Amino acid sequence: MSTQNLLIRFDWAMKRLLRQKSNHAILEGFLSELLRDDIKIEQILESESNQDTGDDKFNRVDILALNARQELIIIEVQNSRQVDYFQRMLYGVSKATIEHLSVGEPYRNIKKVYSVNIVYFDLGQGQDYVYHGKTEFIGLHNGDTLSLSDRQKELFEKDALFRLFPEYYVLKINNFNNKAHDSLDEWIYYLKNNEIPQGASARGLKEVDAFLRVQALTDADRADYYRQMENRRLEVSLLDTARIEGRALGEKESKEEIALKMKHKGFDNKTIADLTGLSEGDVAHL
Repeated sequence: MSTQNLLIRFDWAMKRLLRQKSNHAILEGFLSELLRDDIKIEQILESESNQDTGDDKFNRVDILALNARQELIIIEVQNSRQVDYFQRMLYGVSKATIEHLSVGEPYRNIKKVYSVNIVYFDLGQGQDYVYHGKTEFIGLHNGDTLSLSDRQKELFEKDALFRLFPEYYVLKINNFNNKAHDSLDEWIYYLKNNEIPQGASARGLKEVDAFLRVQALTDADRADYYRQMENRRLEVSLLDTARIEGRALGEKESKEEIALKMKHKGFDNKTIADLTGLSEGDVAHL
């Protein structure tokens, strides 16, 4: 692809461009294709919530959106291997759930949460590239599925019990074979290759092609984009090296080794903690 046609990576765009209301059509298109629904984004919320106590964790997510149905949608992109990423997904959903229910509100006001996770490493074991998780209650004796009563359907405006609970989507981008068979595949092709497949018709990709071109950035943003892409390549290289060296040093030592290397390269403590699994406190004391 020529420099003129080079498209911005989706994760960088989420942090810098897609929060703008004028670009919501891109996120709406992606989410509509993934969730098989007509998603309208009402608001992009703060994506880092406060700590309740000194030893609590921040709830850092790449984007936290509120749709027109007052449902929460978390979108996260993870480039580097994180062995406890499943628990991170759970934590993010749990934190978002409780933080958007005010004291004294009834439980029926708890917001539905969708957790969308775009990962560029081999998370878990599975050959597919799109996974969907939801909560269902199955009878141990009769095998039937617990459902809502008519009164509950009316009260909650939901047709099935699982729709009250969080739903998870995991996109294992590296498992995709670059053959786009449907509109969601066209999006995954872009997420993997930073290109749009020829003849693509997926909702939102026209806006991607129009607005997410590297050459359309300001000089400062373009320099920042290239710098962050280079940093990402460096992160991957450092992590791969640490994993190899860590076999002889032990797991904790390998994490500390890579943290020190990243500190020497100028990475901030938050980034180092996210990539190594160490706490920010441990990183700060190195």
